[in-house]
Amino acid sequence: MTTATATPPAAAPELSGRNIKVTQARVVDSEWIKMRSLRSTVYTLIASVVITVGLGILFASFGVSQLKANGHLDTDPVTLTLRGAFLAQLAIGVLGVLLITGEYSTGMIRATMSAVPRRLPVLWAKLGLFGAVGVVVSVAAAFVAFLSGQAILSTKHVGASLSDPGVLRAVIGAGLYLAVVGLLGMALGFIIRNTAGAIATLFGILLVLPILGDVLPASWASHVTPYLPSNAGQAIMALQAAPNTMAPWTGFALFVGYAAVAVAIAAVLLKRRDA
Repeated sequence: MTTATATPPAAAPELSGRNIKVTQARVVDSEWIKMRSLRSTVYTLIASVVITVGLGILFASFGVSQLKANGHLDTDPVTLTLRGAFLAQLAIGVLGVLLITGEYSTGMIRATMSAVPRRLPVLWAKLGLFGAVGVVVSVAAAFVAFLSGQAILSTKHVGASLSDPGVLRAVIGAGLYLAVVGLLGMALGFIIRNTAGAIATLFGILLVLPILGDVLPASWASHVTPYLPSNAGQAIMALQAAPNTMAPWTGFALFVGYAAVAVAIAAVLLKRRDA
């Protein structure tokens, strides 16, 4: 009787032995696949565009129907057609939060951090991608809102042109403001890690703080209100700086600074806390 010698099965190739290098470009590619595969990303971006453009057209129509007896508008035509951005900021800010807290709620963040142990490349990839998408979509929406609204206002000869002083800056600034709001939402998502908490904090920063600033004594308000995050950021959308407000680019720079501080806190916490 012969003894059969069992042949061991061929060993499966060790994926971990390939020493695939994790680079920033590969992390960006991975995050781009995740971002565009989420239907909520597409739907929320579409909602922000619809809000920006739709309200711009709506307010322009109201402006034409309610012209003063002397043929002038109650507000400047640029601000009138960019008012949709004030509501659209909520949509794009919430999207920024959800893109982060969604991964924490499903546990996907652990797989992400296991693949990228240094962690910070994930933060830079998410911020860079969403920032780029936010700028492109929001600036485009602001231009469409402005041009559509001015087409309505020009029928009564009260419209504005992109070549007028400050107009191009205001239109582009509306898109830049919305993009930074989205980045602020992402930073808060990393810091708080809870959807409800991060959204409540974002709304408090953008909406509640200005209201609280308005109820301050007049001697305090002029020294506090212009420097609140949303007030500072929205200065870039104003055609002309109003009394007790910051200059357009100075205010926007301060708003970017607030977002940068939030990102820095998020980076520190991301390195120190468990996924």
